[in-house]
Amino acid sequence: MKPLLLIAVLFLTGCKEELAQVPDPVSLSPEALSHYCQMAVAEHGGPKGQVHLEGAPQPLFFGQVRDLLVYLKMPERDATILAVYVSDTGAAPNWADMGADNWIPAETAFFVVGAAVAGGMGAPEVVPFSTTDAARAFAKRYGGDVMALDDIPADVVLGPVDLNQRLEVPL
Repeated sequence: MKPLLLIAVLFLTGCKEELAQVPDPVSLSPEALSHYCQMAVAEHGGPKGQVHLEGAPQPLFFGQVRDLLVYLKMPERDATILAVYVSDTGAAPNWADMGADNWIPAETAFFVVGAAVAGGMGAPEVVPFSTTDAARAFAKRYGGDVMALDDIPADVVLGPVDLNQRLEVPL
């Protein structure tokens, strides 16, 4: 084999290995603890999230998507993120039980931002869906705007929370 062709094959093989390293979502178990508060994620209603970091054997779980977004948007974060998954609220049995395996990639999700609903930790929630139709229907019922992950302003999740705001817990 010619040296140039051999180098090209080795280079492309290396690229292929990098792409294959994106981890799949991990099923939500009763043992999963929320990254910030170390509370059992499955014991709280509303959508959840998980972040897979380079070199970490298990993902970071979040009991509320808002908390996951705080992690993603914090300037102090320095770990390399391999994958981010969120609950598909449209596929969940109900708000109290989001399901153990209905994860979708956060970068393809449609988020309802600004709805008057409380997440699992009691703060206003950012609610993910796999389809725009499901997200729009939720926004029509509970308020808010439908956005892509990259369009969610940092101040929505990093800003103060109005503790007097009336929040609903969807059925």
